[in-house]
Amino acid sequence: MPGPYVVPVHGDAELPKEVDVVVIGGGIIGTSTALELAEQKLRVALCEKGGIGQEQSSRNWGWVRISRRDPREVPLMAEALRIWGTLDQRIGRDTGYKRAGIIFTCATDEEYANHERWNRNLDGYQLDSRMLSGAEFRNMFPGTTMNLKGALYTAADGRAEPQKAAPAIAEAAREKGASILTECAVRGIETAGGAVSGVVTERGSIACKAVVLAGGAWSSLFSGRHGIILPQLKVMNSVMRTKPLEGGPEQAMWSNGFAVRKRQDGGYTIASGHENVVDIVPNSFRYALDFLPAFRKEWRSLNFRFGGRFFDEARIPNHWPLDEASPFEYCRVLDPKPAKKLSDIAFANLKKAFPVFEKAEVAQRWAGYIDVTPDAVPVISAIDSIRGFHIATGFSGHGFGIGPAAGRLMADIVTGRTPLVDPRDFRFTRFSDGSKIELISGF
Repeated sequence: MPGPYVVPVHGDAELPKEVDVVVIGGGIIGTSTALELAEQKLRVALCEKGGIGQEQSSRNWGWVRISRRDPREVPLMAEALRIWGTLDQRIGRDTGYKRAGIIFTCATDEEYANHERWNRNLDGYQLDSRMLSGAEFRNMFPGTTMNLKGALYTAADGRAEPQKAAPAIAEAAREKGASILTECAVRGIETAGGAVSGVVTERGSIACKAVVLAGGAWSSLFSGRHGIILPQLKVMNSVMRTKPLEGGPEQAMWSNGFAVRKRQDGGYTIASGHENVVDIVPNSFRYALDFLPAFRKEWRSLNFRFGGRFFDEARIPNHWPLDEASPFEYCRVLDPKPAKKLSDIAFANLKKAFPVFEKAEVAQRWAGYIDVTPDAVPVISAIDSIRGFHIATGFSGHGFGIGPAAGRLMADIVTGRTPLVDPRDFRFTRFSDGSKIELISGF
């Protein structure tokens, strides 16, 4: 099942012998980190096993939102909104970003109260976010059939095009001096005296003093080879896009039955508002205790599935010699088959809510694997056990919008600059230092 078309980025032919920092992973987190480091005049090599932005960074909904985020992410997302506002001008390329607003609907008084309570997390940020009454919602969308108690409307939120953003940022990083290496899997890290001394790629070695792992769904496997236990699992979300359609909502919208976002081409991206597929794999048992609180809280929205994926992952080695092909060379792009039933249900619910979508034609379907942590908060952190090694992963479906700010924060940590925001909530050691691991926001 081919994934979405992604703007192609042609990798550099020459492998640098030595750089200051190697970034592993060419999604929006990795490319944003590379750009930030390159703008600071550091020598950077970004290594991607496949193509730039071909996994979850191009398969997500394209939402750029601060609304309904985990409160621990709000300060970083506030910075991300500022960065998105001038990003196209800064990099000289089109990411499709537009501040168009996002709406979370409230079908019951309880939902309305929950959204109203959440919105207090934005107090002091001077962002346009407010509750709408049912009447105000219907006035905003006169073509809807939805009978709601109200909605949370954040006009400060926006959207961008996942198939454009990471490639555009990567090209900008290259203009600033970064090497962009595609089809170039990193097999592992080399160390000297307990510190990073380089990486071994399928094309040869690169000497460096720092490494940033931004490998998305692959990060736990890579970390495990070096004795670093990163509790991370994958959740599959399925998406469809339509051909251009006149008369649909300009704002992105989430409801219990669907999530919808207008695209730059005039079509719409549609997905289930809350249901995802979770393949039972060996890591499901390895990290069962870590994820038990999250599973208890979110079990209604998770469709557990046992099948071929279990055996596919059981065959992947946990350790491999650096002079032999790694698992990353045998699977360049994770391209799962979409769950058509979930997408069809979402599409049917959208048609009921907005009859204009009866005229919509499905243009494409795809799915992607979301890298999730037990508390649905990312790791953006140095790793104490290997000096110079850093991880930026586990964005739990929230990575696209926050990506540019996450890249800046990761660059701050690598270089020792004053961090963009307090990185404490994103530290890796929270999984081992006795901290309470709590899932606050399930979306």
